[in-house]
Amino acid sequence: MAVFTPIEQQQLAHWLGDFDLGRLLSFEGIASGIENSNFFVDTTAGRFVLTLFERLSADQLPYYIDLMSHLAAHGVACPKPIPNRLGHRLGSLAGKPAALVSCLPGRANMQPQAAHCTAVGHQLARMHLAARSYPNRQANLRGLSWWEQVVPLLEAFVSPQQWDLLQSELKAQQGFQASKAFAELPSSAVHADLFRDNVLFDGEQLGGMIDFYFAGDDTWIFDLAVTCNDWCTDAASGAWDAVRLHALLDAYCKTRAPQKAELEGWPLALRAAAFRFWVSRLFDLHLPREATLLTPKDPSQFERVLVARRGDYQQASLHESMMRVDQASLDMPLKF
Repeated sequence: MAVFTPIEQQQLAHWLGDFDLGRLLSFEGIASGIENSNFFVDTTAGRFVLTLFERLSADQLPYYIDLMSHLAAHGVACPKPIPNRLGHRLGSLAGKPAALVSCLPGRANMQPQAAHCTAVGHQLARMHLAARSYPNRQANLRGLSWWEQVVPLLEAFVSPQQWDLLQSELKAQQGFQASKAFAELPSSAVHADLFRDNVLFDGEQLGGMIDFYFAGDDTWIFDLAVTCNDWCTDAASGAWDAVRLHALLDAYCKTRAPQKAELEGWPLALRAAAFRFWVSRLFDLHLPREATLLTPKDPSQFERVLVARRGDYQQASLHESMMRVDQASLDMPLKF
């Protein structure tokens, strides 16, 4: 369980005194995540999720807190930040910035079927459309500039073959993001980490998307690629599960029509999404921060995905055909 900062019941009860949430009944650490300390908090008013922020500063946090409030107000299934009596949605607890949000129904489904991928694709597209009107701006903190800082630090920890792959892909992504084609891609605030453990389901019913604390301004196809690389991939081989991939992309595209530039950039976006998580997992494994309990995730999974996506690069037409849907289905207006 990734709990970097422990808290005591009396300490939490005092902090909750600033909220209209009744009396504290119990709380427990959440056994997931590697960036923040998360807790389920039960009061006489219901269950909530408390996050103590270990990496993000109080100055950075309004971007994430306000984003969730904006999306929830526009009908997107995500946590809603809870204000205290003074209307503040961000405070301080145990010396760390802290926020309390609503607890969504369901649990993560780590063995998704096509129906789950359909629900995720639809909700992700709704989130992108809703985020168009979000006014705050912040670069993706795990984007290209971070890769450029971190990759040189990894040379001592990887094989010569892995080092060559890291350098080759970084150069390819630098070229892609400097291109005119990249500048034409639609973008906004995106989730940037919509893995299976960040979506809650009750059966096939989607309860909501959680953990927006890797969000940042980036392209919509990068966000979609991150999602597809996890939800629609065989973890052992990195290869696509075609049924799940078609289900997710079909639902996404029926909700929001992709632009021509996105179809053309899709193969490199998939590689960027795989590269981002290979690099971050290598970093977490070899250069970890101190934590009470922390289990780094396996970097080799996304090394395999990256190798598979680089092999797909000459098959762009395959991905284009997967993203095309009947135009009539794209004409249905969405209301937020």
